Amino acid sequence: MFNHPMEILALVIALVGGPVGWYWHHIQEKKRLDSANRSAERILQEAEKEAENIKKEKLLEAKDQQIELKARYEAEAEKRRKTLEFQERKVADRESSLKHRHEELERTGRELQSERDRLRSRDQEVTRKTEQLDMQLREATQQLERLARISAEEALEELKRSLTDRARQEAAEQVNELREQARLTANREAREIIIQAIQRSAVEHGVETTVSVVNLPSEEIKGRIIGREGRNIRAFENATGVEIIVDDTPESVVLSGFDPLRREVARISLERLIGDGRIHPGRIEEIVKKVDKEMDEQLIQIGEQACLEVGVHGLHPELVKQLGKLRYRNSYGQNVLQHSVEVAFLAGLMAAELELDAKLAKRAGLLHDIGKAIDRYTEGTHTTIGLELVKKYHENAIVQNAVAAHHEDVEVISPLSVLVQAADAISGSRPGARRETLEGYVKRLERLEEVATSFSGVSRSFAIQAGREIRVMVESEKVNDGTAVELAHDIAQKIQKEMEYPGQIRVTVIREFRAVDYAK
Repeated sequence: MFNHPMEILALVIALVGGPVGWYWHHIQEKKRLDSANRSAERILQEAEKEAENIKKEKLLEAKDQQIELKARYEAEAEKRRKTLEFQERKVADRESSLKHRHEELERTGRELQSERDRLRSRDQEVTRKTEQLDMQLREATQQLERLARISAEEALEELKRSLTDRARQEAAEQVNELREQARLTANREAREIIIQAIQRSAVEHGVETTVSVVNLPSEEIKGRIIGREGRNIRAFENATGVEIIVDDTPESVVLSGFDPLRREVARISLERLIGDGRIHPGRIEEIVKKVDKEMDEQLIQIGEQACLEVGVHGLHPELVKQLGKLRYRNSYGQNVLQHSVEVAFLAGLMAAELELDAKLAKRAGLLHDIGKAIDRYTEGTHTTIGLELVKKYHENAIVQNAVAAHHEDVEVISPLSVLVQAADAISGSRPGARRETLEGYVKRLERLEEVATSFSGVSRSFAIQAGREIRVMVESEKVNDGTAVELAHDIAQKIQKEMEYPGQIRVTVIREFRAVDYAK
């Protein structure tokens, strides 16, 4: 059947290879199944791990969100708490303000009630005095009727004279009482404001003289300053406008001039010439021009320093420069720049106490004497010159009015102008702030005594305390206690109208009655 060995071999292989192949295939399938199971388990484990990681991430995210929500809630709660605390403080402040207003209203009500009681008492007193006058009139009429030697017209005149004197006496007493009440109520707060402003303002005053002394390293320099035939000294005086006095004073020369600014330029120029050693007309002109230019820059720095000290900003550069010039300007021995700074401080402090614009008051006070920076070279009073300056550089209308009205040359338009007037008077009348010549001082005292003695009933008058008080002696027969008050007021008004003086003058009227008899 099988003729060929190869066929037999093929048959054997086929018979044996079928089961083997099947077994091999079975083994391979089992391996693939095991591998698939292991892959499935690995995938499942990885899935479980990934699920666990996702779970942890979600938990972390949830915790982060919870922390964020908690922080946001706490911040919102803190914000609301602060808002509630602010509202509570506002309510407490409002309650305190209302309580204060309530107390003020109660105090005002008590004062009004007291004033009503006082007026009622005064009305009763007037009624009583009217009844007394009526009774006295009836008694006088009856007495006149009994006197046959006096005519009706004479009796009527005597009665009129008696009633007029009594009415004048009572009117003078009432005027004195009202004036005293007004002085206590109206001046008390003003006095406190002024005293506070003075106490809080402490500004030093510098006093300049009309000469400056320049020290020399040796006596030989004097000859070089004079120069051949005096050409150096003439060139120096022509360039600076200041006179050089070369005398026997050892190692010094004197610069004399009424313009402190020119004198300062001359002093600096001369010191530089001495230090340089080259002194001749050409060098003198060069140095003086250079110092003039430097002085302009220094004036701006001085003006800016004054503005910074007072707290005034935004001034025009030219006004700042003019303020710097006031450093070298004196009035009655008082440095004008320091005076202006002090007036600015005082006006600002008083404005703040009165709840006005303190910054504008300081600005007006600082500029009130700005005209004195150029009044040596310009015609007109320093108030009109100052007004033109502040107008030129577009200052506020209230500042313009304060500059023009601080000596009452024009009518004031703002309370700040009045404060500048008051501050100017305070600064000028402060003891030691100003000096005046002996002749002017004596004339002012004599004029003060003349004004007092010009009134009827005045026997003598004495100006004391450097003219800050006038004591008036009156004749007791002509001036009674009531009219003495009127006399003091009239004298004060006449002094205020006819005289110029720093500060204020106290008028004291003294009435003395003496009874004299002799034992024989």
